Amino acid sequence: MRQPVRNLTIENIDSITQAFTQELATIGGSIVGKSGIPLMLALKRDRLGHGPYPDVSLFEAANRIMSDLVILHGIAALLKNKHFPFDEYIVEFGNENRRAFDIQAFSPIGSLAGEAFNAAPSYFNNKKNSALKKLQTKAANEHYRIIMFNAEAPGKTITPDVGGAFQIAVDIATGTVDITPPTAGLMDRVTEQS
Repeated sequence: MRQPVRNLTIENIDSITQAFTQELATIGGSIVGKSGIPLMLALKRDRLGHGPYPDVSLFEAANRIMSDLVILHGIAALLKNKHFPFDEYIVEFGNENRRAFDIQAFSPIGSLAGEAFNAAPSYFNNKKNSALKKLQTKAANEHYRIIMFNAEAPGKTITPDVGGAFQIAVDIATGTVDITPPTAGLMDRVTEQS
């Protein structure tokens, strides 16, 4: 079973992402040839038995996996492009809620707290509002607050200002991110302040 909390760095992010992707290759075989009620029962009730979350149903595994992919690809982009002043991000996989936030980072010049999810467009605003509320109440003293989500979730536009949090839209197919508001010049401002 996957470790629910990982420290992700520029040195390990690619190998962790590759190993995770390889685990996904076997998922889906348990529903081959099923349809109707047997398919629905297999999706929602049958224990998967393999992959990164073998002890849950395919439906629950898919929810966890899709959020994990947002985190893996999003953090990879943050590390590789130095959007924020951190060399390591502590992340929680699998919706375990063992830590205060899905994503955290610490350095001598600041701290970061973030929430991550993968949602259908019809559920995006609910998930975003819930994540924002949590960050506004429990991460008010953090230097950086982020909400990380799948790029197709918000539809065509992302509201520019959401209570001081950066919104990170992650394309899990390409690994690219779109950050609102942009972080261009952020690292220059951080360097000047330290």
